[in-house]
Amino acid sequence: MKTRFLREIEVSPIGMGCMAFSHGYGKVPEESYALEAIQKAYEFGCTLFDTAEGYGSQQFFPGHNEQILGKAVKSFRRHIVLATKMHFKEGEYTQGADIYKLLRTHLEKSLTNLQTDMLDLYYLHRINTKMPLDEVAAAFGRLIQEGLIRGWGMSQVSGEQLIAADQVTPVSAVQNLYNILERDCEQDIFPYCIEHGIGVVPFSPIASGFLSGKISVDTKFENVDDVRVFVPQLTKENIVRNQPVLDILNRFAKEKNATPAQISLAWMLHKYSNVVPIPGSKNQERILENLGGWNVELIEKEFKELEQSLANCRIYGHRGHVENENTSMKDWKR
Repeated sequence: MKTRFLREIEVSPIGMGCMAFSHGYGKVPEESYALEAIQKAYEFGCTLFDTAEGYGSQQFFPGHNEQILGKAVKSFRRHIVLATKMHFKEGEYTQGADIYKLLRTHLEKSLTNLQTDMLDLYYLHRINTKMPLDEVAAAFGRLIQEGLIRGWGMSQVSGEQLIAADQVTPVSAVQNLYNILERDCEQDIFPYCIEHGIGVVPFSPIASGFLSGKISVDTKFENVDDVRVFVPQLTKENIVRNQPVLDILNRFAKEKNATPAQISLAWMLHKYSNVVPIPGSKNQERILENLGGWNVELIEKEFKELEQSLANCRIYGHRGHVENENTSMKDWKR
């Protein structure tokens, strides 16, 4: 396993998104199962673990997922990269308010939840368009100077927003939506990040499970807190329309003795040296399968053939990678 870098932060080639233990995919497993899953991922070799202060708000309380992750990694905290994300919510900021003070309040809560005295990577989950971005970036920079965080990141941003913030305080990582079905980042995010040594950390790299081949028109999503009901590619109509993509992945998976999900991850690992996907699942078997994607290597000939085959497929459904505090899942295009 070769490690990768989010600017100067060294991590495993694939990380673990921990959201599903608190939010996003319906009913969650018992806490003991979640703790064991995170620990098994570490034993497998994973060193990047991602959460957010908001994961858990729907079914439990803000910070629920952070607390699970903090408890799970306590014994090996210093051997991993711990990342979380924060929101400047609507109504929290008034013009002229001390942004650093607001940010510090969020950070202190996350540090308590995660049972740590510093964060390796602290993301702005979404931009609040009512706040001056340069002042926000400067506030994150102050946290770095104080040694409370090693680096900062941005999530669900455009290339223009990234450039503006990076010029104030160098950004370590961008956590945006990116997978075979959602490639907007190839236009405005990857070129700048490659040039400046910034890591790209795709969330939903398996397209909310579609690229695993385990979702069909008969799949029933859960009634409570299941984001998949909003995912554009997961309408019954688009599941059928996007089947040619799965046919291609299945063919390569058979040839490489891998799974479609692993081929999806191997594809982006081959394509970009600065990409570190963070697939998420609440199933231990799936978690280890996804991490095993770093053991599937595509030679250049295979990669080019895969790229060409995928290029011949029309993709149905599009969400896009730019969102802010004023948008919601209901705004996703179907």
